[in-house]
Amino acid sequence: MNFSFEVSKTDPSGARRGRLITPHGTVETPFFMPVGTQATVKGLTQEALEELGAEIILANTYHLYLRPGHELVRKLGGLHKFMSWPRAILTDSGGFQVFSLSDLRKVSDEGVRFRSHLDGSEHLLTPEKAAEIQLALGSDIAMVLDECIETPAPRDKAEAAVKRTMEWAKRARAYFLEQAASNGDLPQWQFGIVQGATFADLRRESAKQLLDLDFPGYAVGGLAVGEPHEITCEMAAEATALLPKDRLRYLMGVGRPEQIADYVALGIDMMDCVLPTRAARHACLYTSEGRVLIKNARYAADQRPIDPNCTCSVCRRYSRAYLRHLFAAGELTAAILATHHNVHFYLDIMRQIREAIEFGNLANFSSEMHTRYAVGPA
Repeated sequence: MNFSFEVSKTDPSGARRGRLITPHGTVETPFFMPVGTQATVKGLTQEALEELGAEIILANTYHLYLRPGHELVRKLGGLHKFMSWPRAILTDSGGFQVFSLSDLRKVSDEGVRFRSHLDGSEHLLTPEKAAEIQLALGSDIAMVLDECIETPAPRDKAEAAVKRTMEWAKRARAYFLEQAASNGDLPQWQFGIVQGATFADLRRESAKQLLDLDFPGYAVGGLAVGEPHEITCEMAAEATALLPKDRLRYLMGVGRPEQIADYVALGIDMMDCVLPTRAARHACLYTSEGRVLIKNARYAADQRPIDPNCTCSVCRRYSRAYLRHLFAAGELTAAILATHHNVHFYLDIMRQIREAIEFGNLANFSSEMHTRYAVGPA
């Protein structure tokens, strides 16, 4: 298989600098994945993503299973060919989306029975089915099905979720390895997911149990869902302390610009979040000077770029006044330009973090980011 991961440098904080090699190219770590839910990052073409330097994106198993269907994607040559994206792709298991449909699903040891949010049709998502769908999609990294629960959660519910997540991981791993045995090496890596809500001992227990399944990478899930940032870091630290140093570590669904370096300092190698694209559609721009709410009247005649320190094509060409006008006029271009800038900003943060790790300077970078974002949006 054309997969490998190597840590090349560590920072005094515990951060790691490395390189992931996949069948669809090399990804420098740590990295941030733009979220391409329906095989597209909202507001950006694949050409734009390439221009921005995105080396890997995330796509959503639940949504692609329901529409257009994983078998159709398989027939059309797999997700990379279908969406014309030559670089790496990670697919989540669909678990988070299913669990967010609280009124439309029922969880059992077998799996999750749910009704489609599109047409009400009934489906059963099992650990094996989630793995099957992702093999059909042909993503480079596939996540196992896990049980996501709300935060805060009572201990008994968290314990039950850890147990079920582990049983599902065993089944998903067994299915994946059976497919590999019968079809030869598969061009895909499968990752396990640590759960445990905000209970440190459950996080440790979940991580330890998953090690027996020998995944090439491990995710920490069920965090950044409303708990304080300090708790997110504490729970992630409990898990990463036990995870193998030679395997990738993925913190799911994070984070805000000023928080990213905090997660990297815990030994996290990869993360994703809808924040840069979603905030852009709501006229919130991330800059080196903090957040800019571009609809604010103060920008009506502001001829400066969004961020004077940014090198993205939007900042090189357009003014704050123009972008504010586009939002006020309800033009689609507003969201496109704002998304381009925000994704560039996030990918550039990761570039700066990798550079800081090379020079053993991550703590200073993190401190500066927290200072810039300590004040409210302009």
